[in-house]
Amino acid sequence: MKTYTYPKNVETMTRAGKVIPAGVYGHLGPGEGCMIPSSAYPFFVSRAKGSEMWDVDGNRFIDFMCGYGPNVTGYCDDDIDNAAMKQIKIGNCTSLPSYIMVDFAELLTATVKKDWAFFCKNGGDVTTFAVMIARYFTGKKKIIFVNNYYHGVAPWTQKPDSPGTLPEDCMNSLYVNWNDIDGLKKVIAENDDIACFISTPYMHGNFVDNELPADGYWQEVRKLCTENNIVLIVDDIRAGFRLSLQGSDNYFGFEADLICFCKALANGYNVSALCGKEFLKSAAASVPYTGSYWMSAVPFAAGIANINKLIQGNACAHFKEMGERLESNLMKTAKELNVPLVFSGPPALFYMRIKDKQDNFLLHQEWVAECVRRGVFVTNHHNHFLNLSMTKELIDEATTICSEAMEVVVKNHPELFK
Repeated sequence: MKTYTYPKNVETMTRAGKVIPAGVYGHLGPGEGCMIPSSAYPFFVSRAKGSEMWDVDGNRFIDFMCGYGPNVTGYCDDDIDNAAMKQIKIGNCTSLPSYIMVDFAELLTATVKKDWAFFCKNGGDVTTFAVMIARYFTGKKKIIFVNNYYHGVAPWTQKPDSPGTLPEDCMNSLYVNWNDIDGLKKVIAENDDIACFISTPYMHGNFVDNELPADGYWQEVRKLCTENNIVLIVDDIRAGFRLSLQGSDNYFGFEADLICFCKALANGYNVSALCGKEFLKSAAASVPYTGSYWMSAVPFAAGIANINKLIQGNACAHFKEMGERLESNLMKTAKELNVPLVFSGPPALFYMRIKDKQDNFLLHQEWVAECVRRGVFVTNHHNHFLNLSMTKELIDEATTICSEAMEVVVKNHPELFK
């Protein structure tokens, strides 16, 4: 199979580096560590549709990153784009919010079984707001984090040694390990000023196998938070609407006090939401928090169309089916080639790696690079995503490509796969 080259991508990145810090910054850039070696990857897209995208060199990719999550029904989905275009013709950022904000809030709260919704733009907007509400409501300061967390880029989410972050920004941060109830009990017993516990619904940190909650874990966390007047916040930015349309707290059998949504909320239209329980509604109304575009109407229209399409398409079952098909296919190839391939996390947001004896990621990075050069867009150290437009045919095509890439790695290192 012919492998891709990227001359126009390199040319465009050279231009970008002169006028944009890092050329492409943040998680979409090669500097983040998920696209190694960077020579295997394109940097800029020219167009996208469904589960496929084409870079500026014209190379086609079956995309399992989905924009790192926002593409949940399919790129350039006609139904969602039509709803957005209809709204943009009658108003977007207006001096008063459009009534469609109310429509969206009603649909969202009914879907995720919460009492109210507050809209922003980014995931970090709503995780920050959730912590502010918890602190205001409880009158306490400290935040319990689960190690290997990611809740955005604001200083309160960082470690003291992070560039641009001050030790004072993290002085109220407490840390526990995932699935460690005894450790959580110890932290609570030793601190009487805890405002909130914030965590993703399962551990989907980068560079590590993903880990689901142990039996009874969330129920015990819920109990401890209630008993100690600690607000329980679930960061569902990444997993929201992919495990359950009612929210990942519902999927794992408990109820968060506050739950944060963003990526899959409107299929790429820029909106995030914090949803909460009635007892925190007054606190949410009291904390000063707003943004210039937070009430723009177009993303609300797209969000309504998106949620309705996910409901009608039984989306979570589809994500699970497609993820299981890919995992089954690739594990079959790996077994035949004696490759130690590991899948972890739910099939809808699968994490995969080749586990070599040195456990240094180099073998896995080599395989992923060969996949990308042949037209399957995956990354090294991040979980992956499915969307509603993914088909069995695309899954099987991706399997063929990834299997060939695996054969190349085995050929390059025959001594490792005896």
